[in-house]
Amino acid sequence: MPENSQKSRNGADRKLYQPDEKGFYGEFGGAYIPEILYASVEQLKKAFLSIKGDENFKNEYYDLLKNYVGRPTPLYFARRLSELYGVNIYLKREDLNHTGAHKINNALGQVLLARKMGKTHMLAETGAGQHGVAAATACALMGMDCTVFMGKTDIERQYLNVQKMRMLGARVEPVTSGNMTLKDATNEAIRYWCSHPDSYYIIGSTVGPDPYPEMVGYFQSVISEEIKWQLQEKIGRNYPDYLMACIGGGSNAMGTYFHFLDDERVNIISAEAGGMGIETGKTAATIHLGKTGIIHGAKTLILQNEDGQIDEPYSVSAGLDYPGVGPAHAFFTKIGRSKVYAINDDEAMEAAFELTRLEGIIPAIESAHALAILKKEKANFRSDEVVVLTVSGRGDKDMDTYVKYFESTTK
Repeated sequence: MPENSQKSRNGADRKLYQPDEKGFYGEFGGAYIPEILYASVEQLKKAFLSIKGDENFKNEYYDLLKNYVGRPTPLYFARRLSELYGVNIYLKREDLNHTGAHKINNALGQVLLARKMGKTHMLAETGAGQHGVAAATACALMGMDCTVFMGKTDIERQYLNVQKMRMLGARVEPVTSGNMTLKDATNEAIRYWCSHPDSYYIIGSTVGPDPYPEMVGYFQSVISEEIKWQLQEKIGRNYPDYLMACIGGGSNAMGTYFHFLDDERVNIISAEAGGMGIETGKTAATIHLGKTGIIHGAKTLILQNEDGQIDEPYSVSAGLDYPGVGPAHAFFTKIGRSKVYAINDDEAMEAAFELTRLEGIIPAIESAHALAILKKEKANFRSDEVVVLTVSGRGDKDMDTYVKYFESTTK
């Protein structure tokens, strides 16, 4: 097992799964940024490190999580799903958060940090629209200006979220380059940031230059923090046998795994977007097919050709349609801490309808990819084991896609 650096930013010994003082998880991570952004990123890094020990900041953040977001989210025992798969399945219900997904945890944390830094203009990128809605919501709450970059393809398939962002006062900037999805929205957000370095860029996932991967994971870690005490209440121990989540950039997965990474009793299994199949070229299975490179300010695994050009990703899920992955997740997979399945579109859609019919929960298509892991792992389950699976968002935004799929399969 390759060793990461043994010192944290404050010089103390640190655990393997935390980034080193330069923001690297093993060989992945770092900050590969234009010179014009260097001062902005250094300022952000210092501000982030300062709030980690600031009780006043934490108190305000946790108060908002409780009284505005509606946390803690339930850890729900899915009885009928458990009977089907022969294991005890608990669903972490991030879909019940205000705005409908886990994204609000990070958006609120970053906007609070931006306010502390004296920033007033926020910018964000979004794919499925959930991060855009969360960013717009947090900015409305704090009285801040917000610009959201979103690919034209995603605007068309996530139109409801676009309308929500506009209603919240955000400017939604359509992006028409590339295949007009999350990668391209991120490209445009970074270009805008370079032209407006005094703006605050709210990155929505565990991607981008250091300190973003660590910071987003930190704000999302409330998910695993709650899972620990909720399991203790429900089953008398504070860890599961399995943790499962979907991965695009990896924010809900990092939040789910954060407090369990050092616990080797816990098996960590992730789902990335297989699209039409990893052998078809119509896929977003970065961990299965990616090669090491630099994208959006960090070294990680990337879908790319022999010349180093980015291959356009594809997924039925706008939130997983990304050619990279968070550097921490690339590292966890490389050292064997996490197992990753490439879940194809049809497998995800079938898992979504299964959950809906068995438990009365309509998940986001992103979350449905994680649900599809259950069928892959069924043969390995024991009846006394416990699975915790994060439902990262609700399916309201995906109803057009679900309806078309349902109609196509019932003709």
